[in-house]
Amino acid sequence: MTHNPHDLVDLACSEAGQGPPLILLHGLGSSQNDWLMQQVALVPRYRTLVVDLRGHGKSPKPPGPYHMPLLAADVARLLTRRGAHPAHVIGLSLGGAVAQQLALDWPHLVRSLMLVNTAARFMSGGWRQRLMGLRRMIGVYLGDMDSVAQAVAERLFPRPEQAAWRRETAQRMAANDLKAYRAVLWAIARFDLRQRLGEIRCPTLVVAGDEDTTVPMAAKRLLAERIPGSRLEIIDHSGHATPIDQPEAFNRVMLRFLEMMPEP
Repeated sequence: MTHNPHDLVDLACSEAGQGPPLILLHGLGSSQNDWLMQQVALVPRYRTLVVDLRGHGKSPKPPGPYHMPLLAADVARLLTRRGAHPAHVIGLSLGGAVAQQLALDWPHLVRSLMLVNTAARFMSGGWRQRLMGLRRMIGVYLGDMDSVAQAVAERLFPRPEQAAWRRETAQRMAANDLKAYRAVLWAIARFDLRQRLGEIRCPTLVVAGDEDTTVPMAAKRLLAERIPGSRLEIIDHSGHATPIDQPEAFNRVMLRFLEMMPEP
């Protein structure tokens, strides 16, 4: 898939380590900070790139509309310009959607996929998921980022012992540009790769938190069922932000999957 180069942006990216290239893609409203506890495990073994997607963090926030192929094309340009391919691609939620799109549109850039608490279509769940999506959409049009950030943080980290994560997440999400957040939310609403999952050919692992209330388990099982050769790994006592709320268990699963990859 080709895009007008003038439509693409140069993503903010931190890079460290040596070895096979690996890129980490964060969730909606977040940033490179999603992956702090993974970088410690990855940098000694992999050339690790951590990005802020379009509309997030320190990356450009041009006016919308945004769509998933455009977000994936930004990542493709980064990997190409840095000569960091084929790369292992690990994506959480929104980042997992971008990862799927990247593997379909730019397959030569992707060595493997690790899809974490994500879906091929976010708006196809039951009434609870549809209602949650509608509330978030209404919130970003009738409210402000502070109220949206607080609601999302409470959903991600509902337990009393997660209060520090909840406060930090709410603070970071509230700093998002409201117009850019809306544009990314519309890209998510339009996203649907269910009929193309069979075209993904790279090794793929789907990771699911067993207590995730944002993306239904059925959506994650669909990924594992339709992507050839993929499998599902469920992490216990974990919500939507699995790399943060269960970092040790997640890192074990991540490194085990990566170490199974044959030499290129």
